[in-house]
Amino acid sequence: MTDGNVKILIIEDEPQIRRFVRTALIAQNFDVLEAENGKDGLIAAETGKPDLVILDLGLPDMDGVEIVRRIREWTPIPIIVLSARTTESVKIATLDRGADDYLAKPFGIGELMARIRVSLRHSTNASKDAHGEYINGTLKVDLTHRRVFIGDQEIHLTPIEYRLLGVLIRNAGRVITHRQILREVWGPSHSEDSHYVRIYMAQLRHKLEKDPAQPQFLLTEAGVGYRLSDG
Repeated sequence: MTDGNVKILIIEDEPQIRRFVRTALIAQNFDVLEAENGKDGLIAAETGKPDLVILDLGLPDMDGVEIVRRIREWTPIPIIVLSARTTESVKIATLDRGADDYLAKPFGIGELMARIRVSLRHSTNASKDAHGEYINGTLKVDLTHRRVFIGDQEIHLTPIEYRLLGVLIRNAGRVITHRQILREVWGPSHSEDSHYVRIYMAQLRHKLEKDPAQPQFLLTEAGVGYRLSDG
């Protein structure tokens, strides 16, 4: 149960699903905003100041991936995508644009509530850990403004790449297992999707390491996981 002051925006064009989700959220004491298309959803996201967005990808007026991108231009609030599209490429594209989680239709309300709790917890922890600076040799991370530098060069990271780096920074010097990383970055429902970690770690090394084949910062612990060198 919540304190009743957490506001969730549902952007969904199917009235039955919208009503189903709304009823479940109200039962858990969430405040609810609703929109049945992308245009109204973007307006509601900006004016209603929700704490979390539940978004359907298949909207009548615009693609949900574009809505994720536009929301991410001005706010880091959690976005949980609901979609009948289940191909891995669509999931990765949606997450890369900045969505926090992806739930395939049909879904159970218990699983949706669990995803909401995880996303809100990540958001709270990010707020607490959002300030300060991490420096390790040539790697510098401005945690306040979410900016990453190698030497004087700023490096652009996708939202998931930044979250992955953030988990490693919070545990610098410690070995983090694949499953721990998956729980922290993607949520507990993805605890078996270890290929996600390999894909994004390779991307992160390509951007941050002078020689990705012989990394200086992002170290592999064979058969276990990864470790950020502690300098």
